Amino acid sequence: MSDPKVPAADQTLRILSLLARSRGPVPASMIATQLDLPRSTVYQLLTTLQEHGYVLHLPEEKRYGLGISAVELSSAYARQEPLSRIGRPLVAQLVDRVRQSCHLAVPHGRDVLYVIEERAPGAPSLVTDVDVRLPMQLTASGRAILAALPRAQVRALFPDRGAFVHRHADPDGIDRYSRLRSVLDETTTRGFALERGSVTEGLWSIGVPVLDHRGWPVAAIAVTFPEAKMPDESLPLLAEEVRRTAETLSTRIHGRSARS
Repeated sequence: MSDPKVPAADQTLRILSLLARSRGPVPASMIATQLDLPRSTVYQLLTTLQEHGYVLHLPEEKRYGLGISAVELSSAYARQEPLSRIGRPLVAQLVDRVRQSCHLAVPHGRDVLYVIEERAPGAPSLVTDVDVRLPMQLTASGRAILAALPRAQVRALFPDRGAFVHRHADPDGIDRYSRLRSVLDETTTRGFALERGSVTEGLWSIGVPVLDHRGWPVAAIAVTFPEAKMPDESLPLLAEEVRRTAETLSTRIHGRSARS
């Protein structure tokens, strides 16, 4: 059986991926070495990519970087809202299974931005409506994302007490980095993020991250429920349903399992 890959297409995509990962423009010789490709092939492909605007040649530096067409691809990805389009039916199915309100949020600086909310029949209205932003450390979605980030990244987001914003008296008392770190370590050990009335008194939330192909948290799915209606022993079962949905969305955006 023949290899289904087209060699030129495969090599072209590998070059673009390498340029996207690099801190800046790189020489063609380095591209050839890192990808184990003949230099002649690399130059031919770079020339074609340059003609179409996907690669920019810096003749004085003898280096190549991403061109404007690559930037347009990135903005087109954002315009088409793939997370919302792919995630909406999955979140709706999760609501049907657990009979609680669910939402999808993405990181936005030190906040999370809610892009999907599906309310369960008869459930109370939530502040986590579409296009609402909330402090990341207060929400289950935000804590799920933060727990999946490298420690240095979290520390950079929250360098001092001034970085911590509160809505009301936070039951978890996250007002400094050491307390946030403790909550995130508990999240990792537990296997899911848990928020208990930090956003709205009497309402709890469970969150699980959505990971891209690098294992980076690009979003989180969470379920919100009245504290009085969910005994502690039911939380892991509910979290497993949220995890199943997050893993499916991770897979569909070419990510990897949140269990990894």
